[in-house]
Amino acid sequence: MIEELKEKHSRLVSRFKDVKDILKPEKLEKELSDIDTQMGQPDFWDNKEKAQQVASKRNAIAQKLQEINTVQKRLTDTEEYIELLQMEYDEDTKKEVEKEIADIEKEINRLETGSLLSGEYDFKNAILTLQAGSGGVEACDWAEMLLRMYTRWAEKNGFEVEMVDYQPDDVAGIKSATLIIKGAYAYGYLKGEQGVHRLVRISPFDANKRRHTSFAAVSVIPEIGEDVKVEIKEEDLRIDTFRASGAGGQHVNTTDSAVRIVHLPTGITVSCQSERSQIQNRAKAMQMLKARLYQYELEKQKEKQKELEGEKKDITWGSQIRSYVFQPYQMVKDLRTGYETGNIEAVMDGDINGFIESYLRWQASQKGGEVDGKQ
Repeated sequence: MIEELKEKHSRLVSRFKDVKDILKPEKLEKELSDIDTQMGQPDFWDNKEKAQQVASKRNAIAQKLQEINTVQKRLTDTEEYIELLQMEYDEDTKKEVEKEIADIEKEINRLETGSLLSGEYDFKNAILTLQAGSGGVEACDWAEMLLRMYTRWAEKNGFEVEMVDYQPDDVAGIKSATLIIKGAYAYGYLKGEQGVHRLVRISPFDANKRRHTSFAAVSVIPEIGEDVKVEIKEEDLRIDTFRASGAGGQHVNTTDSAVRIVHLPTGITVSCQSERSQIQNRAKAMQMLKARLYQYELEKQKEKQKELEGEKKDITWGSQIRSYVFQPYQMVKDLRTGYETGNIEAVMDGDINGFIESYLRWQASQKGGEVDGKQ
């Protein structure tokens, strides 16, 4: 019985060593020290936006180091408990050790997932936009259901949510909405959600109770700052103002404070209505446009590289990634990884970490075979 505990502990120690080899805590500590030196400079807060980005990165690194150190201590403490059990067996202590080993395994699983977040912008905030597809009120209702799902996910996982644009449908649901999800590695966790999400259900808007298929597009980009240079010419912009509107009639004002900016050469459009003044909304909309244009240029470079390499062009943002079936059976399935679950209520209530983790693992192991995604 104790030998089994020792074996489980030994496997966790080995897995944790592999995780540390990937995360490189010594390198993280050096990076943290360099940031602390930078933050200690007298002029550090002169540029508030850049300073906040650096501080956000510091918090993300410090949090990861704390998680690594906590797991290390728990593994050491558990080894001592096992040694005590060998000297003097006690059933209650054994149960405590079993629980501790199970808890440590969960933490290592989380660190393993976090080790996959190594992209240049993974640590940044995420700008998430939902757009109802064709299908009228049914599609608009579906887009609002997804809006709630992502909001609930963010709240459950300790992220802050700022609604910057909300365009309700005349009957039900939303035509579109944009959120900024703030917190360490928000973009890294959510980047795999980009694409088309498909719903199959008996429509509550159909008097004949027929089954309908609806689509909504999700766009996820990192919130970038002054560290990234994007040239935007004033003559390339069309700026419109309109009266703000919010969910349930909230944030509705009587002046044209909301701002919509269209980048004419690309057709990229952004809107912001979360701030009280037109000037503030314009500034935030310009920041989102900058992020969208930067992402657009990156995608163009990727497509050009694919063409040079003879690969078939694939517009990833427009591809269907996940299917949500409410009737005749209940199943949510990711079409890339194969990960699926029948607990559709939990998913719509924000429990999507399984999909996020399976996507990150799938992305990292594209060259290493298939993923078994069934839950």
